[in-house]
Amino acid sequence: MRGAQLAGYRKFDIIEAATPQTRDGQVLIKTERASICGSDLRTYDRALPEESYPIRLGAPCHEVLGEIVESRTDELKVGDRVIVIPTNSGGLVEYMAEGPDRCIKLPGDGDLSVWMMGQPVGTVMYALQESDNVLGKTVVILSQGAIGLGFTQLMALQGAKHVIVTDLLDYRLDLAKQIGATHTLNPTRDNVIEAITEITGGQMADVAVEACGRPETCNQVFQTLRKRGQAILFGMTHTEDSFMFDYHAMYTKIPRINVTNSAAAGENINSIRECVSLMEQGRLDLSHLVTHRMAFDDVQAAHDMYSDKTDNVIKVVMEVS
Repeated sequence: MRGAQLAGYRKFDIIEAATPQTRDGQVLIKTERASICGSDLRTYDRALPEESYPIRLGAPCHEVLGEIVESRTDELKVGDRVIVIPTNSGGLVEYMAEGPDRCIKLPGDGDLSVWMMGQPVGTVMYALQESDNVLGKTVVILSQGAIGLGFTQLMALQGAKHVIVTDLLDYRLDLAKQIGATHTLNPTRDNVIEAITEITGGQMADVAVEACGRPETCNQVFQTLRKRGQAILFGMTHTEDSFMFDYHAMYTKIPRINVTNSAAAGENINSIRECVSLMEQGRLDLSHLVTHRMAFDDVQAAHDMYSDKTDNVIKVVMEVS
């Protein structure tokens, strides 16, 4: 089989490797779609020590979808299509052997690239299920990448009174407005704290979400909150391992902090399954997230586009033939 291997700083190679063998209780999945997550850039964009390369085959990638071509379990059968959560985040390969506990079965029809969006937005559902009810409340979401947009859409559907979002890129803010944002702010021209103060009449946000893992937004999230509001820290830091927190902002706001840091925060398979169910019922449309479709051979260009945020990209889905 073929797989993508990170051979150096921002450098993928396509190599040949052995097709994995299944054990009792596992299925063999032929990969059909793979999507890039912001957390993947933590490895892709970071210049690691030379001896760290090459990274293990297929990594970093945990957003994968495919068809079962061999089954050694009664829970899934050949021909089933599934979202897969790869055990070692090694999804950039043509075949994977996994247990059914790592698979979410999909309906038999529909756009595979759109079904793929059930994985990232399912992790957002998990974060919201672990957080406060936002019905009738004011929420702030810092950053409108795919995860931030997921929060915007779901919190609007939950009935938040004000859905205030920020981002440095206007095309993301335009999309956020289409899916439920009531107010959009661009920090390059808007004073975010002053604007939120005005919008809320000085009450500030009941719930604020940090959705990109940047030091400035990780600190700003506390400034946007009312006293004893809830901060949801979801974003994974990019190239930083540590940075300074504004302790004074935390001390004065006394926030309740919910760390639901991406897919690593807990067992969210069920939330992804519930997200897929809402999509199947026609109650949740995620097609707007898929802005680019590329071939697996273009894995390098796909990651460069996603990292550099070119061509109004939100999500890049690679089609694996």
